[in-house]
Amino acid sequence: MILYGSTMSPFVRKVAAYAVEKGIDLELKPIGLGAPDPEFHAASPFRKMPALVDGDYRLADSSAIIHYLEAKYPDPALIPADPRERGRVIWFDEFADTLLFACGGKIFFNKVVAPRFLGREGDLDAAEAAERDELPPLLDYLEGVIPESGYLVGDRLTLADISVAGPFANFSHCNVAIDSARYPKTKAYVAGILARPSFARFVEREAAYLAKEPA
Repeated sequence: MILYGSTMSPFVRKVAAYAVEKGIDLELKPIGLGAPDPEFHAASPFRKMPALVDGDYRLADSSAIIHYLEAKYPDPALIPADPRERGRVIWFDEFADTLLFACGGKIFFNKVVAPRFLGREGDLDAAEAAERDELPPLLDYLEGVIPESGYLVGDRLTLADISVAGPFANFSHCNVAIDSARYPKTKAYVAGILARPSFARFVEREAAYLAKEPA
């Protein structure tokens, strides 16, 4: 199976980390912005990352890919069968993909993507506004719902944790820090999930790449 995309994208990173946790062997094929790869275009008609090719089967969208893989490889289960737990996992996946990404995307795009990959200045005022106005309510919410177990649902690792923790790697790449005095549970939670081998291998590689001077 081939996964197209760059793990700089929280959506690609989510699928890549999920696959590691499941023990699924995925070949990660990097795709840059506007890359003219016909196989990628066939799998992702609107050229959004990630895209999956599994033999003659093609699928786009991180959540769709994960639900496909969970059905194909049910063990270990990262999406619970229990109805209430499954509902919570799907909620946290959506929370990450929409609310966290909407905020983090404005920061990451304007601080990293625009200057680094598009060769133009980003809108730093928009990035600052997102960090100042949009991020604190999201952190307030997480601080209130993270259990003592360190896992969001069912006292064990699930897709909820993979989805929610992943975007914080992008915040880190932008030097956006979590206030440990105001958000101690959230800071410890994010650090714990991102320290797992399934995430660390990608996040460290991304940080090393961004630390290099652009070619």
